[in-house]
Amino acid sequence: MSLDSATGPVGTPQPYVYARTELVEPDWRRFPGWRDVTAQEWASAQWQRAHCVKNVRQLRDLLGDLVDDAFHADLERDQAETATMSMLLPPQMVNTIAAHVSPAGPGSLTAAWYADPVRHYMLPVHSDRRTDWPSHPHAARDSLHEHDMWATEGLTHRYPTKVLAELVATCPQYCGHCTRMDLVGTSTPAVPKLKFLGRPGDRLEDMLAYLRRTPAVRDVVVSGGDVANMPWPRLEAFLDALLQIDNIRDVRLATKALVGLPQHWLADDVLAGVERVARTARSRGVSLALHTHANHAASVTPLVARASRALLEAGLRDVRNQGVLLAGVNADAHDLLDLSFALLDGAGITPYYLYLCDMIPAAEHWRVSVAEAQRLQTAIMGYLPGFATPRIVCDVPFVGKRWVHQVSSYDAVRGITGWTKNYRTSIEADDPAALSREYHYYDPIHTLGEEGRAWWREQQALTAAGAVPAGV
Repeated sequence: MSLDSATGPVGTPQPYVYARTELVEPDWRRFPGWRDVTAQEWASAQWQRAHCVKNVRQLRDLLGDLVDDAFHADLERDQAETATMSMLLPPQMVNTIAAHVSPAGPGSLTAAWYADPVRHYMLPVHSDRRTDWPSHPHAARDSLHEHDMWATEGLTHRYPTKVLAELVATCPQYCGHCTRMDLVGTSTPAVPKLKFLGRPGDRLEDMLAYLRRTPAVRDVVVSGGDVANMPWPRLEAFLDALLQIDNIRDVRLATKALVGLPQHWLADDVLAGVERVARTARSRGVSLALHTHANHAASVTPLVARASRALLEAGLRDVRNQGVLLAGVNADAHDLLDLSFALLDGAGITPYYLYLCDMIPAAEHWRVSVAEAQRLQTAIMGYLPGFATPRIVCDVPFVGKRWVHQVSSYDAVRGITGWTKNYRTSIEADDPAALSREYHYYDPIHTLGEEGRAWWREQQALTAAGAVPAGV
């Protein structure tokens, strides 16, 4: 439903009507492959990890004949030719796909699976991808140039006071639009993955040593990959060491697993460990929070809510959501508000950021224009508390996060936005123009008018001919 189609109470029509909605855990037994799975098994993180869907054969075994062979062939082709991420979905995540449709015989779930927003980004099929402009000409494997800004292996120092620590290169689940598709996960036929070269213990110690000698850094995002894929004792040891560094004032744990594998964060040993780390953080005056990644309200189930509230009770300052704005998933104001209220009211999770999808290869079917993002930001204002109104941001290459209304210039015909910044990244110490030049981000070409599409075709032809394209 779009905002324009909703109706409020009599006499007070509103574009969006708020209604408190109870979260629902879909019945996993509707799938033939999980018909005999018990609630105790479902609640086990070990069982969830052991029964992830990793290939088309396993998906067929799970669904039986409820989804047509054509869908599986479509998925198989994407995995063989286009996918930037390998297939890995925990049962918890699969269970939120087309949960509103009851099986009714062979093929009865096919249309719902094709249309489902969670499936659309977690399990892309070949027919999802665009054939006119499957990748933007400026798409890149490491579109944010995080590797260029590694202070030590896996430690990206882009902002003056903040760093990103990539502890592991794996996740409990792989999202098709992953911004770190060049490093995270196993290789696909289309993308041979990079590998960390250093030994894990040495890499982590190098990170800590850099932070000890760099007092300007106060904020560390502990990520990967996903911290849920790091054995808890090793993660806790790293966090304890991090919390002993006097200049560190904020620590954020990044994990999609709160949504995809909440069973991990509900495990007794993990919660006990979180409580210990949170106690240490409080004693040192450090803010410890967890950031997760939900893109649609369907992903926010009672188990997700239980895990979020358990983490808050264990002592975390906050649990926040960083979603991605994706066509076919949530690029609709009604869907964004539904997601935000499900997070806030249902699970105690603060809606925080919605990123524009980064310019990675084969992602154009997900990306929306900056103009559309600006419209959506305006459309969701005023319904949520200010602290819980997600900011739609563009992660601009060589710049960082910018609210979508912070553009410095916008060539709407060609879909080129210009952005400025007020700090140097770690690779620009000797660049006198770093704070005065514009840095560019590009709208999906299929969203442009004919004049803009023709211009990009011309640029592509010039590139193919070895000529220098016009200033882009």
